[in-house]
Amino acid sequence: MCRVTVITGLVLVTMLMWEMGLAAASDSAPTVGADNRALPNQEELPFPVDDYTLSILERINRAGPYQVPQLPLRVDPVYADTPKELDPFGRLTQPFKRHFLVQMEYTGPGRGIPEPEHVDTVKIGFLGPIEPTVSVATGGKSHEENLGQMMLRGCQLAIEEANAAGGYWRRKIPFELVVRNDNGLWGSSGDEIIRLAYIENVWAIIGTIDGANSHIAIRVALKAEIPVVNTGDTDPTFIETNIPWVLRVIADDRRQCYILADYIYKKLGLSRVGIIRASNRYGRFGVREFRDASRRLERPVPIEMAYFVGQQDFSMELQRLADAQVEAVVHWGDAEDGARILNQMREMGMKQPFFACDRCLLDDFVKIAGKNAEGVVCASPWNPARDDSRLEEFRQKFKARFGCEPETYAAHAYDGTQMLIWAIQLAGLNRAKIRDVLATRRDPWHGVTGEIMLTAVLDRASDAYLAIRENNQWKFYSREDLGLPKEVPARPVQVSQN
Repeated sequence: MCRVTVITGLVLVTMLMWEMGLAAASDSAPTVGADNRALPNQEELPFPVDDYTLSILERINRAGPYQVPQLPLRVDPVYADTPKELDPFGRLTQPFKRHFLVQMEYTGPGRGIPEPEHVDTVKIGFLGPIEPTVSVATGGKSHEENLGQMMLRGCQLAIEEANAAGGYWRRKIPFELVVRNDNGLWGSSGDEIIRLAYIENVWAIIGTIDGANSHIAIRVALKAEIPVVNTGDTDPTFIETNIPWVLRVIADDRRQCYILADYIYKKLGLSRVGIIRASNRYGRFGVREFRDASRRLERPVPIEMAYFVGQQDFSMELQRLADAQVEAVVHWGDAEDGARILNQMREMGMKQPFFACDRCLLDDFVKIAGKNAEGVVCASPWNPARDDSRLEEFRQKFKARFGCEPETYAAHAYDGTQMLIWAIQLAGLNRAKIRDVLATRRDPWHGVTGEIMLTAVLDRASDAYLAIRENNQWKFYSREDLGLPKEVPARPVQVSQN
């Protein structure tokens, strides 16, 4: 018995020493299975690359399948730049642990997978709501295909431009966008990720918009170990999943709610604000941060009403808002529903200010609301009215290609696709390395939607804006324009071990 115990102990010690030896292996030493191909130089690359990024590539390529390269990890002092006065329980106590402040790392063997010998195109997957569907499970007719189609056009334009510039530079082959429809069903979105990852063999995926489907999709992507760049889902919880394969390039509803709350309560001095929202995940999770912010600012929301998407008569919901004597109304839902709600408010004699989410910035809102749209205030994840030559060039190209003006979902999809193509050009045809290049980018991405800087959870770090309908046009304002500085609490920054 003692002999067996001793042998077992020796085996365990040997295994432990072996694992420690792997962990302590030097990044500078060549490793069996490592990709020791020559790193690209500036003359070969179709775009400039700084020394920092080249050093990241060297670490990634020299690590073998049983090593984790020593990559820098982002560390944030405060999650999502939450203002001090909106910090949960901030006036009462401090939490034992704060989550989502240190970047997740990928520790699997994916970097050791060799590139394929032959490919005709470099495939990038697209998952979005582009075809109308009807399902009892989703509450009837789909309602996001107009957003998904614009998102698809933004991706297509970025792919076409990359191919016009020579395509994938290492093999002189084109990029190909593999398009799949997101029909609003959880199971179907997961199935599409499987098809893209294992049948179409795409190298990364862009999408989607619906919050529930996005959650399912990225969990499947985690198992398939494939990068996902999200360009259209503003659900604050999307990125709170500890999945190192996911990043998002659009400012979420949390940031939109923060600036709305500051404007309504601090700038306008209102105190009783009612909510009317869509009875789906977008509406439910979209207003959550506004509701929490209202409570923490000691102006709790007195009433919150939900409606079915596509509903025509809102008299019951609006009457209850009126009975609650609200001073303003916040709407979170689609543009068409928001416009009908606003029109019925005015017909009922309700003159309260109307605030809304970014979807009400779409043209359908103004078309339906007409003159009632004057004075409406919407949150926005970006400022499309800024003076930017790159943005203007994008607008011209988009209109020439598709015959219409780009909007939020098209612009963010264009930026996200360009970022992904940049990462593929640098990392090569290896999903883990593509993920590494995106996750370790240090400098802001100069996109058509503005400067894209990522947080520790690989979410977009930029603040949201307010759009106010003035003289039949939307005018966009930053926090600085509105005189609403945000006091972020100063906390000690945790130092990453890598």
